[in-house]
Amino acid sequence: MSRRRIALALTGASGAPYGLRLLECLVAAGVEVHLMVSKPGQVVLGLETDLAVPGRPVEIARFFTERYGAAPGQIHCYGQDQWTAPVASGSAVPEAMVVCPCTTATVAAVAGGASRGLIERAADVVLKERRRLVLVVRETPFSEIHLENMLRLARMGAVVMPANPAFYHRPEGIADLVDFMVARVLDHLQVEHALGPRWGAAEGRMDEEGRE
Repeated sequence: MSRRRIALALTGASGAPYGLRLLECLVAAGVEVHLMVSKPGQVVLGLETDLAVPGRPVEIARFFTERYGAAPGQIHCYGQDQWTAPVASGSAVPEAMVVCPCTTATVAAVAGGASRGLIERAADVVLKERRRLVLVVRETPFSEIHLENMLRLARMGAVVMPANPAFYHRPEGIADLVDFMVARVLDHLQVEHALGPRWGAAEGRMDEEGRE
């Protein structure tokens, strides 16, 4: 049986830990990941983490393969001008794509069909082929332009999922907040995980206000 194929893009919004944790979980689940990291995304990785992620796609794939113990060929990485990448064509479209974190500029480009780089083209392909597109948007507050663009994409079938972690599970640190959002993304990708208890399933059930 072949692996599931999911595209993952990291753009220049704050929230690199979300994308990294999602990549780790997809690899652990045996998913074949088609990874894209924008140049601003690489800058944010350097600002928000201690990882020395290389700049070339081949080296990025090797770096994360070693870091997360991926199988050979499980992680593919493409440059923003690599138009021969499989994700650029509907004939090789993955079953789903996640942009995590996602800038409002990326939202605007995808909503307007402006495929200026591979990330936007890959998202456009996923939309036109009626596959699942998840956008983990990281911005606050939202302007009217942002809201209109997100509404337009939601009407096209995209899942707009702002990076808004909850607190009812009583997180003990940043990692718990990251896992909450990554778990929601994995749910929409129908990827099994055990990142935390589900609502009403934890020991000592919470009522609707979050009290035990």
